[in-house]
Amino acid sequence: MDMINRLEHKVVVSVQAMPSEPLYLEKCMVAMMKSVIKGGAGALRVAGVRDVKNAKHLFDVPVIGITKPDIIPKNWQEIVYITPTLKEVISLVDAGADIIAFDGTMRQREGGCTLSEIIKYIRINKRVSMADVSTVEEGVNAAKLGANILSTTLSGYTMESKNVSQDGPDFKLLEALVKETDKPVVLEGRIWEPWQVDKAFELGAHCVVIGSAITRPQLITKRFVQRGN
Repeated sequence: MDMINRLEHKVVVSVQAMPSEPLYLEKCMVAMMKSVIKGGAGALRVAGVRDVKNAKHLFDVPVIGITKPDIIPKNWQEIVYITPTLKEVISLVDAGADIIAFDGTMRQREGGCTLSEIIKYIRINKRVSMADVSTVEEGVNAAKLGANILSTTLSGYTMESKNVSQDGPDFKLLEALVKETDKPVVLEGRIWEPWQVDKAFELGAHCVVIGSAITRPQLITKRFVQRGN
């Protein structure tokens, strides 16, 4: 698919904010998108219909769309909350997202929705499916179900991967997914340094998604304030 080819060897920037954060304002999100595109981002990963529509209207780059709840539940490690059901997938397709990213784990979904149904709907609507996974087993399963792209997004953020180090990207998962599947694999999660991007590509990553290190000023500030603590 053309969209998959356009992602190859690109740095993708996740431009997102929670509704409770100052940057969630529409004009702030648009300004952030413009800034990262000007800096060379090869694609955008954005949350919600509003930001998908703005990204598609303003830029000629692949747009990866997801949905998330306005407030992340306290039991977030135990539940599916990234584009969890067909309802959210449909909203992103209707908004024009080129690529639909979703929780690609094998955990139970709300209302009995299945991972297979999500992937099938995206395929029927001629969009690219990106399965966010946390383990090799989940990635292999999503690949077998027909997911077009696998991403390490959820590594360290599920009960199945809770023992993964929070100190940096999960290069081991990246390597394993590249070896065990024939799908393009994306490295996402805890990328803070340029050398980590280089290493990802050396290990076979199709592209790299960076979020907090670029677009979450409160977390960037916290790293400096709490340096070494």
